[in-house]
Amino acid sequence: MTNSSLEIRELSKSYGSKPILSKLSFAIPSDDFAVICGKPGNGKSVLVRLIMGLEEADSGKVLVRGEDVTNSEPGSRNIGYIPQTFALVPHFSVQKNIEYPLELLNASKEEKAEAVERVAELLKITDLLAKKPEQLSGGQKQRVAIARGLAKPTDVYLLDDPLVGLDFKLRERLIDDLRVSQEKLGVTFLYVTSDSLEALQLAKTVLVLANGSIVQQGPLADVYDNPTNISTLDTLGFPEANLISGEVKNSVFESSTFSIKTNIKGYSGPAVAGIRPESVLLGKSPDAVVLKAQVTLMENLGSEIVSYLKVPGTMLKLVVSRTDNEAIKALNSNELSIFMKLPSIKIFNKQSGQWVGNGVSLV
Repeated sequence: MTNSSLEIRELSKSYGSKPILSKLSFAIPSDDFAVICGKPGNGKSVLVRLIMGLEEADSGKVLVRGEDVTNSEPGSRNIGYIPQTFALVPHFSVQKNIEYPLELLNASKEEKAEAVERVAELLKITDLLAKKPEQLSGGQKQRVAIARGLAKPTDVYLLDDPLVGLDFKLRERLIDDLRVSQEKLGVTFLYVTSDSLEALQLAKTVLVLANGSIVQQGPLADVYDNPTNISTLDTLGFPEANLISGEVKNSVFESSTFSIKTNIKGYSGPAVAGIRPESVLLGKSPDAVVLKAQVTLMENLGSEIVSYLKVPGTMLKLVVSRTDNEAIKALNSNELSIFMKLPSIKIFNKQSGQWVGNGVSLV
């Protein structure tokens, strides 16, 4: 990919006999805000270290703007790095903390001043430049850490879960700051996280990491709406998707919860039906799977309510707006009906995790 800011080619890494990454490949287009999202334990931290040159890969290549940097030292890879932790030098002022990486690059006094002014204005910390880290709040420290990472002049910035551990309101503000920063700078951001909500809020392009490989990559809306792997459905979105085990026989998906005809061709065997909570609806509808349900738990998330429903053979999650009085009334009744439109039911090969088809009609 000639227009790629960052390209990874068949990168592999094992610790002893345990494989962590297996021939992992992807390319990030120029000026993109890309997010790698994966559950804990799927190799995100190892991937970050390999990209930055902090560890050596067993095989594969890392390319920045088409240049092979696989064997280059971390400081010469032309990648800006924003880590999870603040890592601010306590006896340095905010300005000195931001300037420090530039000093390592032998930047001139004018270059340092210009970079500090640019990132301080971008992240709204100009009034903090003379302060020491001990005088800052957690949110201010994180802004300074992000500013320090962005001060390095480069086209690619790697952000290693920089908002982890921050409270919700602060994260929301910093998410807005990051989006604005990427747009104004016109550079490539690669953001790595296990938080699917952050991925949904930030990504133009999303990459789903599972079992040491990228299982799906594409524009956020396309990947979310059309998961080609069960890990995509299970990783992206909150609450997590409803998963129902069953079997495909002659294009019919059968389970203890429901049976439906599908458009599956060429596959029979163990399968999993996946339905996002927002696709589980209250009431009844023709040409849809209709189930009797009983509410076992309701979680108030502020603007939304997540309900856990007991249905034949399993539990399902459903999401409604807290202002939907009719829905709240129905959920508080002793018995209710729910339905799922057939195209919203995605069927996956249980062994490989690959998508094999959707529901098309009732049996």
